Amino acid sequence: MSSVLSYESLVHAVAGAVGSVTAMTVFFPLDTARLRLQVDEKRKSKTTHMVLLEIIKEEGLLAPYRGWFPVISSLCCSNFVYFYTFNSLKAVWVKGQHSTTGKDLVVGFVAGVVNVLLTTPLWVVNTRLKLQGAKFRNEDIVPTNYKGIIDAFHQIIRDEGILALWNGTFPSLLLVFNPAIQFMFYEGLKRQLLKKRMKLSSLDVFIIGAIAKAIATTATYPMQTIQSILRFGRHRLNPENRTLGSLRNVLYLLHQRVKRFGIMGLYKGLEAKLLQTVLTAALMFLVYEKLTAATFTIMGLKSARKH
Repeated sequence: MSSVLSYESLVHAVAGAVGSVTAMTVFFPLDTARLRLQVDEKRKSKTTHMVLLEIIKEEGLLAPYRGWFPVISSLCCSNFVYFYTFNSLKAVWVKGQHSTTGKDLVVGFVAGVVNVLLTTPLWVVNTRLKLQGAKFRNEDIVPTNYKGIIDAFHQIIRDEGILALWNGTFPSLLLVFNPAIQFMFYEGLKRQLLKKRMKLSSLDVFIIGAIAKAIATTATYPMQTIQSILRFGRHRLNPENRTLGSLRNVLYLLHQRVKRFGIMGLYKGLEAKLLQTVLTAALMFLVYEKLTAATFTIMGLKSARKH
């Protein structure tokens, strides 16, 4: 129990949350472009910079940062939960021994499941707010009118039922493999580099963070596309089965996407996603590692966790 409620886990959680908020703020416009490409299927612009130019031209200079606060709030909560759970479980299981790739994957998966179940409502709301006011090419999308985070929660529960806040949970649970794969590769590459040198440089951390995220993102991207559509929840589709997030609807959406756009339709927006997540993850890990190291040094403590 002391490992779960430890000061060290709290430091890792806060550092992970701060790192993710910093990185997401820097690269937020890339996430806006990715989301538009995933949800608005009839948009003709295929590249990240063209979509961003279109958004700025049609909706204003600050449009790429629309929905920043709810996204940052959700991300801060999400990464705090993930890093805290990951480091607590690792401390309990590893107990001062050297970790392994298999253990990192299992711990990352369990931490991801906990994170999804607790934070999915926040992500559903921020997806809606991020796309509100957007000029869509797809006429099947129903517009919304939310005044803020609290109003969005209220309207979704009132109009769609409380379970709508967990739209996209099924693909999200499948997507826990994304951070699990990411942490597995990150911790593995980190261990390999530490065998050859005493300390990792900022560039080392940035590069292995980028490599780990690129592998995880490419492997799980089709399910991320379906997750975005389900979280948005404003498409007029599959009226005979409105249980959004069920296996049946996930398969339906995958089939429709491939039928309309070919297999590459599942990877629409991947360029923007890779740019955004790889750079964001690399910067996040850099801030995270530096912040944890600085905190433990200031407090006169040495991290008990062995890599």
